[in-house]
Amino acid sequence: MNTLIAVPSQHPGGLSAAVSDHFGHCDAFTIIALQDGKVTDTRILPTPPHGDGGCLVPVGLLADSGVTAIVARGMGGRPLMGFLQSGIQPLHAEACATVEAVVAAYVAGKLKPFSPELVCGGGGHDHDHGGGCCSDD
Repeated sequence: MNTLIAVPSQHPGGLSAAVSDHFGHCDAFTIIALQDGKVTDTRILPTPPHGDGGCLVPVGLLADSGVTAIVARGMGGRPLMGFLQSGIQPLHAEACATVEAVVAAYVAGKLKPFSPELVCGGGGHDHDHGGGCCSDD
């Protein structure tokens, strides 16, 4: 089965890159193609400016790129709904420090769906993925 996952990554992206703490504030998306649990390709997709459309701009970009799943440590409610509406499965990266660790956890089936309880709401949330959360990113 072919799968294309996106991981919000810190510069420069790639399998050894650190996972960005927040979808809306990442430097790039590392796109990983998997077939039968093995990495067949990786590429870096630069983060587009939000501009008109806000946080849904990168959602559209990933959907247009054929992404089937996004694995993030943090995101707001709008992108979560956008991914669900686009048919992209949002998964929670939890404690995965690198993109490579995300891929291993994905292949092992250890990632849980990104549920509304995990959404950033501008502060006061109990998951730690760095500062700067906002409800729209």
